[in-house]
Amino acid sequence: SGVAWNESHHCRLLAGLVPDQFQMCRRNLEVMHSIVRAARQTKSICQKTFADMRWNCSSIQRAPSFSPDLLKGTRESAFVYALAAAAVTHSIAQACTSGELPLCSCGSVPLEVPGPDFRWGGCGDNLHYGLQLGTAFADSPLKSSKLGTQALKAMNLHNNAVGRQVLSDSLDTKCKCHGVSGSCSVKTCWKGLPNLGEIAFDLKSKYLAAIKVTHRLIGPRKQLIPKEMDVRPVKETDLVYLINSPDYCVPNLHLGSLGTQDRRCNKTSVGSDSCNLMCCGRGYNTYTEEVVERCHCKYHWCCYVVCKKCRRKVERYVCK
Repeated sequence: SGVAWNESHHCRLLAGLVPDQFQMCRRNLEVMHSIVRAARQTKSICQKTFADMRWNCSSIQRAPSFSPDLLKGTRESAFVYALAAAAVTHSIAQACTSGELPLCSCGSVPLEVPGPDFRWGGCGDNLHYGLQLGTAFADSPLKSSKLGTQALKAMNLHNNAVGRQVLSDSLDTKCKCHGVSGSCSVKTCWKGLPNLGEIAFDLKSKYLAAIKVTHRLIGPRKQLIPKEMDVRPVKETDLVYLINSPDYCVPNLHLGSLGTQDRRCNKTSVGSDSCNLMCCGRGYNTYTEEVVERCHCKYHWCCYVVCKKCRRKVERYVCK
């Protein structure tokens, strides 16, 4: 992230690039800041999105040296691929809007007719350019690499496309008000993307409803179809996976499971972060922690707030 990206030899600093990505880096050095930012966002947002579950996306820490749970076609790898593909498109699209990239600018004006109370203006996110370069960068390892089975490549390409489809579907109208005293008599509107955390939240729902598939010859070519006969056909917005995940309860390096020992849990919750589910029935230890908080805050005219610092003890619970 500290590289200037102004010399083509900088592309050699990135581990794990396939030849097509390396050539894209050399031809589009100015885009590399956006791609590095997308990788960083994928890591942090994935861990934040799954902080309350047994699998907390810790597998992503060692990227591009993934652990087995992200290499063998699990639903966790489905989520990571989809989020990463969405992130690189999102990052490039917004870099166009902010003026970071010389070869693109604002998104094109929408074709739909504006309403009577607003006009198209501002600077919309350039989703078209983001999709063009993001797809080329994210999909090229899956098309050129000799590693992995055809089924795994097909799965990862499908999930990459799901991530970009969820991002494309999220493009929404955003507006700014004009008028006397903020009356909003006129609005300027543009098409913008939400933050990546919202995309990750949508993809998490798809992760929970992911379909187990097999790669089978249907007609002239192989396709991903549901493993179970009574499951509906796979849609372009469904995440898919090939093998079942470990339960992540106990450490198993062969499966990529780190276990949940010493993970914090919520004693009063009934969700995935509950001590019963997080600790896999092993029980939990309780300890007391002292926290310092702002308290007794007073507003002073004009215009600042003065607070005191209060200490209180809180109970924490960690899995045995």
